[in-house]
Amino acid sequence: MTSVLARFAPVVVVAVAGALVAACGTSSSRAPRTNPVPAALRDYACPARAADVGATRPGPREGNRLQVATTVAPITSIVAEVAGERADVHGVIPEGTDSHTYEPKPSVAATFTKADVVFVNGLHLEDPTKTLASRNIPATGQIVALGDHTITAAQQIYDFSFPRAGGKPNPHLWTNPPMAACYAVIAGSALAKADPANAGYYTSNATALKARIDDLDQQFEQASATVAPAHRKLLTYHDAYAYFAAHYGWTVIGAIQVSSFEDPTPKEVAGLIAQVKAEKVPAIFGSEVFPSKVLAEIGSETGVRYVDTLRDDDLPGRPGDPEHSYLGLMRADFVTMISSLGGDPAALRAFDTADVIPDRAGYPQ
Repeated sequence: MTSVLARFAPVVVVAVAGALVAACGTSSSRAPRTNPVPAALRDYACPARAADVGATRPGPREGNRLQVATTVAPITSIVAEVAGERADVHGVIPEGTDSHTYEPKPSVAATFTKADVVFVNGLHLEDPTKTLASRNIPATGQIVALGDHTITAAQQIYDFSFPRAGGKPNPHLWTNPPMAACYAVIAGSALAKADPANAGYYTSNATALKARIDDLDQQFEQASATVAPAHRKLLTYHDAYAYFAAHYGWTVIGAIQVSSFEDPTPKEVAGLIAQVKAEKVPAIFGSEVFPSKVLAEIGSETGVRYVDTLRDDDLPGRPGDPEHSYLGLMRADFVTMISSLGGDPAALRAFDTADVIPDRAGYPQ
């Protein structure tokens, strides 16, 4: 277990010569910058109000089940675990799709017209989808932005990919287990209020899922301690691990996905190569969904291992597989990080990713 001081050490995020601008980045500045962890994030705990989110509704019409829509796959998985067999959950953003830029199809609007509750991440992650939901949900429906209820404005992280000037904080809270556990609590509250007849069922499921995520958090704490402190650094394809790094005391040294989806210039790549050599990291990480020739080149030039199997929101396996879940996603990423950076992931490999709700039929189709 890392010390409290080490665990919440400031996260240094460096943009080398402006190369590291992520998909949603809007900053034109080319100056490297340092982004300390917001003081309000230290010793993060799910806020008490998270257990009282949602609006009280009369529940689904007699004979009908609660209809729930969700956005990205990790959220769909979390909500489906909490909903169990008492509600229908429909994920509307396909896995492996860039949720920042995804433009919903007309069929998504039809799904929203029947939704009692729509769960979105919020924090500007999926604005076009959220806008479509707000225009199409029934008058009795509601939109629950999980991220907005999980952290306060003072806890939001802005960095080279999500500059404060752009007004959009880094939205990837679910890669930090304590925040994902808070998502489960919020989902349980909102579903309980929308379907009072099954309130106890939803809150019980949320409690069970939170306990499993808390266990995953503890397992990663132990695994992280097996990685040399100097190696707890991430250069990734997409800037999805800021809150993860803040929680575990790791350092994000960059992300290469640029706003136009084009590769950085040769000069910028040279700057990244110099940075990787200076940081002496054992590995750099790419996405299994979006292959990166740039990261492969950086790995080759520096002699550093390029690992292209990290996932942001694309669940492992297929629907129905035990690992096709939020828990499976994070276990896969954590094992990849720890093993690639010289640590021991044995405890993480043994972590059970099976459904926490025995009667759940599996991830929504």
